[in-house]
Amino acid sequence: FVDDRRTHRQFACLDLPRPALSRTCSPRPSMATSARAALGRGWRATADLCDLLGDRLRYVDCLGWRDFGGIQRFCGPVATVQCMEDNTQVKAAVAEAGHGRVLVIHAGGCRTRAVVGDQIAKLAEQNGWAGFLVNGCVRDAVELANVPVGVKALGTHPRKTEKRGDGLRDVPVTFGGVTFVPGQDFVVCDEDGVVVGELALFDEEQQAAT
Repeated sequence: FVDDRRTHRQFACLDLPRPALSRTCSPRPSMATSARAALGRGWRATADLCDLLGDRLRYVDCLGWRDFGGIQRFCGPVATVQCMEDNTQVKAAVAEAGHGRVLVIHAGGCRTRAVVGDQIAKLAEQNGWAGFLVNGCVRDAVELANVPVGVKALGTHPRKTEKRGDGLRDVPVTFGGVTFVPGQDFVVCDEDGVVVGELALFDEEQQAAT
């Protein structure tokens, strides 16, 4: 058995024991006490969370999500970017420490440009981001599958975006019938879909499970 960061991020959202970290791999710090609790061993897949929390969660509509990253089960506190055919703010965000967050990118559902590629995904992995939820397209699909971060998006397109410096960071964004609030919400993504709740809700349920 060879342990790696991909394995640990997959187990983060499941109610399963995690294997011990190897000497060459250390866990990255989380951004807050509630985030640490929510990323703990007690968390489950989206279907289990739905059964457990019901209407206390917010359910993202099925927009035809596809998984492209090296992991399919990922979760973390929400950070956001709003952009259209310009991924300048996406790159700026992942250049900073992620502390286990998920970058939620509202690209307007654009199908004509890719806002995430393999280089941005690798940078995100290096800086401790858990993954991306992209209301838009990605590219470098084969390479993305080998990067141990989550990448859930609408599809692929080979064309890169412009670099005009446009876009907004850390603002509430709305798509799929849900508003994502950075610094307040926690998102869980897996093969079944996407659910969102306030950090305090996950902290509360984690305490109840321990």
